[in-house]
Amino acid sequence: MIKRLIVLIICLMPLFQYAQDFSALWKGHFSYNNIKEVVQGNGRVYAAAENAVFSIDLVTNEIKELNTINGLSGETISTIYYSEAYQLLVIGYENGLIEIAFDNDDEILTVIDILEKPTIPAVQKRINHFNPYRNLVYIATNYGISVFNLERLEFGDTYYIGNGGSQIQINQTAVFGDYIYAACSGGNGLKKALVASPNLIDYQNWQTVTTGDFTAIETVEDKLYAVNANSQLFQVVNDVLNPLFQYNTPPLEVKNVLGNLVVTTSNNVFVYNNSFTIVSQVAISPDFSTQYTSATTDANFVYIGTTDFGVLKTPITAPDSFEEIHPDGPLLNNPYSLEFKNQNLWVAYGGHGVFYNWSGGRQISGISNYQNNKWLNIPYDAFSSKISEPHFLSKVAVNPFKENQVFVSSYYSGLIELENKEVSKIHNKTNSTLIPFFEEFYLTDLCEFDANGALWVTNGRVKAPLNKFENNTWKSFDFSSIISSPSSNLGFGDLVIGADGTIWLASYSNGLIGFNENNGSPKIKSVYKEEENMPTEFATALALDNRNQLWIGTFSGLRVLYNTSTFFDDNVEVDEIIIFEDGIAKELLFQQLITDIEVDGSNNKWIGTADSGIFYLSSDGQKTIYHFTKDNSPLPSNTINDVSIDSTNGVIYIATSKGLVSFQSGSSSTFDTLEKAYAYPNPVRPTFNIVDQKVKIKDISENVNIKITDIEGNLVAEAQSRTNQRYNGYNLEIDGGTAYWNGKNLANNVVASGVYLVMLSDLDTYETKVLKLMVVR
Repeated sequence: MIKRLIVLIICLMPLFQYAQDFSALWKGHFSYNNIKEVVQGNGRVYAAAENAVFSIDLVTNEIKELNTINGLSGETISTIYYSEAYQLLVIGYENGLIEIAFDNDDEILTVIDILEKPTIPAVQKRINHFNPYRNLVYIATNYGISVFNLERLEFGDTYYIGNGGSQIQINQTAVFGDYIYAACSGGNGLKKALVASPNLIDYQNWQTVTTGDFTAIETVEDKLYAVNANSQLFQVVNDVLNPLFQYNTPPLEVKNVLGNLVVTTSNNVFVYNNSFTIVSQVAISPDFSTQYTSATTDANFVYIGTTDFGVLKTPITAPDSFEEIHPDGPLLNNPYSLEFKNQNLWVAYGGHGVFYNWSGGRQISGISNYQNNKWLNIPYDAFSSKISEPHFLSKVAVNPFKENQVFVSSYYSGLIELENKEVSKIHNKTNSTLIPFFEEFYLTDLCEFDANGALWVTNGRVKAPLNKFENNTWKSFDFSSIISSPSSNLGFGDLVIGADGTIWLASYSNGLIGFNENNGSPKIKSVYKEEENMPTEFATALALDNRNQLWIGTFSGLRVLYNTSTFFDDNVEVDEIIIFEDGIAKELLFQQLITDIEVDGSNNKWIGTADSGIFYLSSDGQKTIYHFTKDNSPLPSNTINDVSIDSTNGVIYIATSKGLVSFQSGSSSTFDTLEKAYAYPNPVRPTFNIVDQKVKIKDISENVNIKITDIEGNLVAEAQSRTNQRYNGYNLEIDGGTAYWNGKNLANNVVASGVYLVMLSDLDTYETKVLKLMVVR
């Protein structure tokens, strides 16, 4: 009955919509360490992290995740509430958005009434608290109180209860006896009104019980409690406030759980029974250096939300042992840079603002490593005892010849060397050519290994900003011929290394810089002027594609250097890419601030932007294969910080300002030979949707012809690497090292059961290979 009613309301109410589930090709890699709130219901504890939720089954300990992959918005969560009566989870956000997740349903209902209310300023739309009463939920916000009907899934009235009906901040509401009470900020105190009154929208029907600032109000059976901004807890009796307890730190949350009053501060959880006697007090454990944020209980345990360890579970009667509970995930939800090497993904979180300023980075950070579907987090504490503070870790480089050796650049402390994921050495002015630009401030940023195993490192605002570390020897290179003074070097956005040893740098003040050691006679050149067709001198991202063409991202669009081999010899001019939309010529990514460019196994381009999501372009940029934003994909933000590609498996890792996600593109790198080529699934069984899921022919070479025939030699499908490329509607498509067949023949009909031959022919080496494929329909 409820679901039928929901469908009717969705048809009638344009401010409701269902979010799409993207779990087929996308995967979320969210951090669940920093918990905003924990609640319980229906045998589960629900924990809201910054922009995702997980739940724990109290019997089986099963953990389920709910994030943008399932349809959540990715916005910042402020509070949650679980309704046992209606078996749904209500999620409130900082921006006023509300989302509802139904038990045993894959869809998320999005409610945007508050979010899109034009008469409420954006800064006042925050959802502070959900208070259930019968079939309603009273929503405390920074503008007043809104009423939502859980049975009909529709909004009722909104109460502006400040003086003259003004908008004021309501932190929490509670129903006690015949009245609804509101805890208000801004000196508006405690207010109350008859809950059954049909005219609560009239502010004059709300009485002021007392003035001041109040952060919480809660009913526990026959008692009413309130907390003011001075951290004092009161029992409210006949509208008189009787002091009960003064907390050393401000209560962050006051709630009724199973007839007990639960008060959470940053370093304690207090559980009181109906006589206001302590049932349990849980202090911070020395084993878990963190802060508490929220708590709930069942009959035996206290479940505590923390800022660093997800949910801590401890016995209610003897809270001296703790169990850490949260899904496996990275350290934080603001990844700054990514590095995928040797089937390992490395994530750094520190970074810095544009032009090496202090804003935009995270001082207290660490790094994460993802391998074999498991996360290993190396927190701030692992670095803080070895290096100076602050350190703003920004980039990870993995030695291709020594997998256990990893270097992490630090915006402050130099270059940090890790051996077996432990800090082993700090490279600074005492043992390298890295020097600080001021006192002990190092602006060490980009680091990348070349094909010979030499590590190249940039160091900002110094005369010699490029450094090379090879065979335990450091060498630096002077850029004063193109950068007039160290102070005018505002930093570098990217560094890539060509097959000929040329170091390409995206400079924030000198556009594109090319540098080559040239056997001891270094060559250096920059391209940044308007007459060189650069849209700005601020270059941000670089990528060398499979044809040795250099793609250049800037603050104001995209450029390509098609001939890199003559860069140091000719007068260079870079090119924009012109595309046609509806017959009109336009510049591709005109005026876009590009944050990263990556090239996949098909020579296609993934281009991240500062505020428009990520673009997936054909090899020449003429076709946009995908344009993912937070509105049409699980991206939690349109701000793309970095992208890295697992070329073997065709996985695209995307770091956004609000978390890390990955996309299974299916595009993989090519192989030198056809020796390892294979087809799967094989056999193709009747349960396999061959048209949509497609048969994959993996590990093929770069320039290959593929013919599929039946056992009698009749041609069924044919493709060639540079002709039948993916996303063009062919029955047989080739995408880098993988080909896709939808099971259809030349007449566009799905083939019958039988044995089919997949004949591979490398057009460069003339190597051939034949695979047998069984199709059962």
